[in-house]
Amino acid sequence: MRILSMQPKGFRCCAKNVGIKDTTLDFTVIASDVPAAAAAMFTQNRFCGPAITVGREHVSNGRLQAFVINSKNANVATGEEGLANVRELVGLVAEELNIESEDVLPSSTGVIGRQLPMEKLRQGIAGSGQQLQYGHLEQAARAIMTTDTYPKMHCCRIGNATLVGIAKGVGMIEPNMATMLAYFLTDASVDPEQLRVCLKEAVEPSFNMVSVDSDTSTSDTVAIMANGLAGEVNLADFRQALQDMCLRLARELARDGEGASKLIEVTVEHALNAQQAKRVAKSIVNSPLVKTAIFGSDPNWGRIAMAIGKCYEQDTIVPEKIDIAFGCIPVYHRGLAVDEGHLSALKNYLDHDEIAIHVSLGLGEEQARVWGCDLTYDYVKINGTYTS
Repeated sequence: MRILSMQPKGFRCCAKNVGIKDTTLDFTVIASDVPAAAAAMFTQNRFCGPAITVGREHVSNGRLQAFVINSKNANVATGEEGLANVRELVGLVAEELNIESEDVLPSSTGVIGRQLPMEKLRQGIAGSGQQLQYGHLEQAARAIMTTDTYPKMHCCRIGNATLVGIAKGVGMIEPNMATMLAYFLTDASVDPEQLRVCLKEAVEPSFNMVSVDSDTSTSDTVAIMANGLAGEVNLADFRQALQDMCLRLARELARDGEGASKLIEVTVEHALNAQQAKRVAKSIVNSPLVKTAIFGSDPNWGRIAMAIGKCYEQDTIVPEKIDIAFGCIPVYHRGLAVDEGHLSALKNYLDHDEIAIHVSLGLGEEQARVWGCDLTYDYVKINGTYTS
């Protein structure tokens, strides 16, 4: 449930259009009144943008005071000029906020291979320090969007503190650390090292379990600031709240995947280890054949069997030990197809907008749950004209 009225103490933001691509919001600054404990995780794509390079440097000491984010331009594959532009951008924001440039974490998302329109950004940054206001974080959630169809934001209370999370990203999504862009703000007091551990623990079962199209972005960033203005909180409660919020945002990203009409949840149980469970689950949710079958409500469960079997490096997989079901409807049981009498019920189930696929490997006790979406005509349309 979204509770947009809750805001953590001491955070201000402004969101605006600087004309990077169109007239929608495309630039935001989120700042803390005081230096904050901070942690972040970034893409492992080797073609990462200079904002990732600078972001890694700036968060390495466990302290930040601002995020600056632009959408509509990823500033990736832009060489030394692109790196210089990021350093100039964070310097200009730091001057506006009267803080150190090393306390600003930058992010860019959008089209790859184009230099940032620096004159537009310079004009947009000018005066932004006076434009920051408390609240208005939903506008920041809008400003970071590219092909998202709606802003994604969640809030919750932890004792006397508040935690807010915003996220974007519905295409080029296959994380290997985090995925897309996601930012968390809290007025809880949390030690930087504890914050780093909490963020890593929250990312693995949530953002790292989402895939829209199996493509790991060049710009993925998940970051958190904790300014401590609400005092200390129970660490276990904070850890759980952050994990729950990451999970809710991750599901929303999958549901809003480019062109998607259905959310897919794949659970693989009774695997030998967690790595095997995740590998098989991702194989299923990433299969174009599985995704298109679900889009068309086609009860072609053989495609799931294929996706399990193509994990050929997992030589422990034995078809005669496997069970497959859609929701609570079994389709395959330990070597044999289940009675075709389920076909009508299965077709009706596949017409729903949330589809659950359950697989038991019959090998051990570990499991993994991942989320994705169907593959529709609109996905091709969106990505066939992305730079137009």
